[in-house]
Amino acid sequence: MNRLVVASNRVVDPECGPGAGGLVVSVLEALRNREGLWLGWNGEIVASEEDLSISRQNFEGITLVVTPLTEADYNEYYLGFSNSSLWPVHHYRLDLAKFTQESAEGYRRVNDRFADMLHPLLKRTDLIWAHDYHLIPLGANLRERGVNNAIGFFLHIPFPPPDVLAAMPEHGWLIDALLQYDLVGFQTSVDQANFCRFVCEFLGGKMRSQDTLFAAGKTLNTGVFPVGIDVDAFISIATSPEAEVRIERLYRRGESRVNILGVDRLDYSKGLPDRLRAFKRFLELYPQHRKAATLMQIASPTREDVQAYIDIRRELEGLSGEINGEFGDFDWTPVRYIHRLVSRETLAALYRGSQVGLVTPLRDGMNLVAKEYVAAQDENDPGVLVLSRFAGAAEALEEALIVNPYDTDEVAQAIQRAITMSRDERMERHQALISRIRLGDAHSWSKKFIHALEACRCCTAA
Repeated sequence: MNRLVVASNRVVDPECGPGAGGLVVSVLEALRNREGLWLGWNGEIVASEEDLSISRQNFEGITLVVTPLTEADYNEYYLGFSNSSLWPVHHYRLDLAKFTQESAEGYRRVNDRFADMLHPLLKRTDLIWAHDYHLIPLGANLRERGVNNAIGFFLHIPFPPPDVLAAMPEHGWLIDALLQYDLVGFQTSVDQANFCRFVCEFLGGKMRSQDTLFAAGKTLNTGVFPVGIDVDAFISIATSPEAEVRIERLYRRGESRVNILGVDRLDYSKGLPDRLRAFKRFLELYPQHRKAATLMQIASPTREDVQAYIDIRRELEGLSGEINGEFGDFDWTPVRYIHRLVSRETLAALYRGSQVGLVTPLRDGMNLVAKEYVAAQDENDPGVLVLSRFAGAAEALEEALIVNPYDTDEVAQAIQRAITMSRDERMERHQALISRIRLGDAHSWSKKFIHALEACRCCTAA
C-alpha cells in the first residue's frame, strides 16, 4: 500500500479526540492506514524568516511536519491572497475581493516554501494529496522540483463561473497550476462544471469524458467528492446523557417554545444578515408565533483582522438589536445572537433540541452543519432542515426544504412550513436524509478520493 502524504494550510492537533470534526477524523484515519505524512502550518507566527523552523512529530504511525508563518506570510499569504482575494472570488463576491502584488507574492512564497519542505521527504511511490485554496500552486511547485508522483488536489470551497474567475488578476497561473495535478476534486457537479468550462472556453481544452479533460498537452482527471461527516460519532455526541441535560435547559423558559437554530462561522458567505431579515419577516407574516419562536444564531469568530468580517459583525449586532427591540417582550427575546466558539458537544445538543435548522448560506462549498443537524435529530420526532439551494449540501439533501436565501419571504414561509409540518412528514424526510448522509459520510469521501488518485497513477503508468 502506498504511503499517503497530505499537505494543507493547517495541521491539526492529532490528539483532538472526539471533539474533532468528521473531516479531520477521516483524514487522520486515512493517514494512519497508510503510515502517512501530514505537512502544513502549525498556527504559530514568528517575526521573520530567520525565526522559521521545521519540526517533526510522530503520532500513531503518522508523521507530522509543521512550520510557523512569518508576520509577512500571515498578512500576505493568509489574510491577503488566500482570504481577501481567493475566498471572495470563489464565493462569487468580486465586490469584496482585494488584489495586491504583495499578497500574490506572499502566496507564491509560502507555497514554494511548503514545496521545499516536502520535496526531500517524498518517496517515489507516495500518493500526494493537497488541500484547498491556500495550496493551489503546490502541485506545480513539486513538478518543478522533479516530482513525478500522483498528486491530487481537493477544493473545499466553491469554484466560480468562468466570467467571475476571469475577472481575477491572478487567475491565469492559478489555472495553469491546477492543470499540473493528476486529479482535481470538487464538492459539487456545479463546481466541477465551472472548472471544466473555464479550461475549455478560455484555454482551448477538450472534454475526453465527463470527468476527463485534455488541456496544455496533458490529461487531467476531475471528480465530484462531496465531503461528509462521521455520522455515528456525531449521533453518539447528540444522544449522550450530557446532551440530554443541555437539551432540557432549552425548554426551561416556557412550555410552547419553537427553537430555530443557525450555526455558522461569522462570514459574509453565510448570509447571516439575510437570515435575520427573513426571521423578522417570519414574525411579521405569522404573528401567532411571536413570544413562541426564538432564533438562536451562533456565529463563531473568524478572520477578525479582515475588514469585511468586522463590518458583518457590526451589521449582525445591529440587526439582532433591531429585531429584539421591535418584537421582544419582558419574557421573550426573539433573537439570541452568540458570537463565540461553542463546543461540538453543546452544538450537538442544540441541534437535537431545535425544531428547525436554518442553514441558508449565500454560497457554500458543502456546509457540514446541514448534515450534522440531520444526524443529531431524534428519528421519532425530528426537526426540519431549511437549506439554501446555494449550499453544496443541497445537491444531495433533496428532502430538506430548499430555499433561495436572497428571498426573505420564501425563507420566512419555509420556517412556517417547517414549524407546522406533520410528524409523519418530518419522519419521512428525516429517514431519507439520514440515509443519504450515511452513504456519503466522511470515511467514504477520503476513500473515494484516494481510490481515484490511485487509478490516475495506474493509468499514467500504463
